[in-house]
Amino acid sequence: MPEYRVVPSRNPASQAGEQPSEVPSTHALRPLRLLSYNIQAGIGTRNFRDYVLNGWKHVLPFPKRMQNLDHIAQLLSQFDLIGLQEADGGSLRSHFLNQIEYLAMRSNMPFWATRINRDLGHWGQHALGMLSRVEPYHIERYALPARIPGRGVVLADFDWYGQRVRVQVSHLSLSDRARRAQLDRLIARCREFDGVNIVMADFNCTPNNRDLQRLCLEAGLKLPFAPPLTYPSWEPKRAIDHILVSENIEIESVDALTYGVSDHAPLSMQIKLPPVSNHYLSSKAS
Repeated sequence: MPEYRVVPSRNPASQAGEQPSEVPSTHALRPLRLLSYNIQAGIGTRNFRDYVLNGWKHVLPFPKRMQNLDHIAQLLSQFDLIGLQEADGGSLRSHFLNQIEYLAMRSNMPFWATRINRDLGHWGQHALGMLSRVEPYHIERYALPARIPGRGVVLADFDWYGQRVRVQVSHLSLSDRARRAQLDRLIARCREFDGVNIVMADFNCTPNNRDLQRLCLEAGLKLPFAPPLTYPSWEPKRAIDHILVSENIEIESVDALTYGVSDHAPLSMQIKLPPVSNHYLSSKAS
């Protein structure tokens, strides 16, 4: 199985798994659009009663799930790098469809990767996903410590038009003790990389959490000045979904979007990467 999948495209370069032959200067200078979204396997939750009344949708298929996924794909098509949590990798409830692959195809995102965090066979393939417009030069999937196995990370390293960028996508535990150990792993993987670090996750904790603050301090990351509230999506009261970026990165905007297809609001961020050297631009142009 390839480390990173290529979405079929009419562009011959994309079909061959290569980056399209675009003029790098326009992309190198353009802001990078990020999205982190816990999609709840395509279940539309609009109030707390739905957790009880629609609980069966977590294990059985229902027709509107595909409509929800198509609606999500419309949103994803507006971004460059996307981290997804609580997707399904292909089980009964998703009609045995890999939701990450489907969303990549429907949103015209050329590259995607997934990690099955919790394999329940036909009853559930709980997965993380990463989608991008640029092909990574390195990707891996690793497990995170937890009392109940089923937490992990999709990690990808990119040459983003001259900038070395490491992206990690995850979904952390509810338990403070487990989350503390998981953050230790994220810190280590950030510190070993000398480029730009981006971590996108459902952290299951608010910005003032001591361990989340420690992640920022020890990994050289930062949160936006006022992290948006993302949960529950119908009346957000808690900021538990976060995108953290290296301290030297300019955050141009951050928003929790009103979308109504999950119990979490999608979190968008636009950042400005450091300037690309003229040497890189001239070498690519030649």
